[in-house]
Amino acid sequence: MLPTLARSIGRRLAEGYDPAMATVSFDGASRTYTGTDVPAVDGLDLDIADGEFLVLVGPSGCGKSTTLRMLAGLEPVDGGTIFIGDRDVTRVPAKDRDIAMVFQTYALYPHMTVAENIGFHLKISRVPKEERAQRVDEAAALLGLEELLARKPAKLSGGQRQRVAMGRAIVRQPQAFLMDEPLSNLDAKLRVQTRTQIAALQRRLAVTTVYVTHDQVEAMTMGDRVAVLDKGVLQQCDTPRALFAAPVNLFVAGFIGSPAMNLFPATVTDAGATFASLVVPLTPDQRSELTSDKVRIGVRPDGWVLGSAESTDSGLQATVEVVEELGTEAFVYGTTDDDTPIVTKTEGMTTIDRGDMISLTPRTESVHLFDEVTGARLTAA
Repeated sequence: MLPTLARSIGRRLAEGYDPAMATVSFDGASRTYTGTDVPAVDGLDLDIADGEFLVLVGPSGCGKSTTLRMLAGLEPVDGGTIFIGDRDVTRVPAKDRDIAMVFQTYALYPHMTVAENIGFHLKISRVPKEERAQRVDEAAALLGLEELLARKPAKLSGGQRQRVAMGRAIVRQPQAFLMDEPLSNLDAKLRVQTRTQIAALQRRLAVTTVYVTHDQVEAMTMGDRVAVLDKGVLQQCDTPRALFAAPVNLFVAGFIGSPAMNLFPATVTDAGATFASLVVPLTPDQRSELTSDKVRIGVRPDGWVLGSAESTDSGLQATVEVVEELGTEAFVYGTTDDDTPIVTKTEGMTTIDRGDMISLTPRTESVHLFDEVTGARLTAA
């Protein structure tokens, strides 16, 4: 389906291009902006495999866009090194890094047609006209833009403009795609549809991709692995499933998941970690890891067994404040006796209503424990 792209890659192989070397590595990479003492990115160590879809995620100001811009050559690197394949690109100009970037604003030329926008880089690179036209046509077919090639950006929807920006990146056949929140300008429905298309397209092309987003749902549904950053420091990089099931610290536990994990301040007693009527036994290994008698108990919304207020188990009693009905499932938000917020997931079309009293007991396998001082997750039992 992509014959011209295949021929072009074959020609590049003959010229010494090695797609198996399209790895990306950050080795202690740092960036500190003028006038600040705290690095925007602090000693980042991160290896991205060939063909991998890696998502950088975190709150505003965490350093994810700076990381992407350092890789693109749009921000200088104040310390450490960056490799693309086996080539040190730390001081290499952006134009010579063999990457293609898709921006949040799409950055399309308004006076050019869709075809001209997609093929612009090929034109300035002096790719022969016939090959250029073939590569543009094939990228357009891949992205469903065949009927739009003669239009200009002003006549396109947001989703169509985003696909044109993707097409412009695809025809360049780079070693890596870099995407900086490309879906943030789309409405919610189109964003869900387009993120599925991007993920499927990336897997089809098998091009190493680094994708930045503030939306952790996007991150969890698109990435082979997700790198979570906070205040310029990499907190954890793992598969979406591992991040959800085994967050390494309090920050990752609270950031990953929607709604967020319930986190309760608890005191260590002889019986275990205690919060209100909830007592979580501690293993000897967990006790040895503690730095104080303060811990946090974490339970995700789907980790509770929901019962009536008359339950006599060791769960928590809560008053329902809001029921968020989503059809196939519902989220019940409430408060405990001391006004601590709590949320649980239950089946849709629930009969639970505001003002009801409920009992919540955590499933043993769903409980996480974190050291209050260090934030680190205690070893699972």
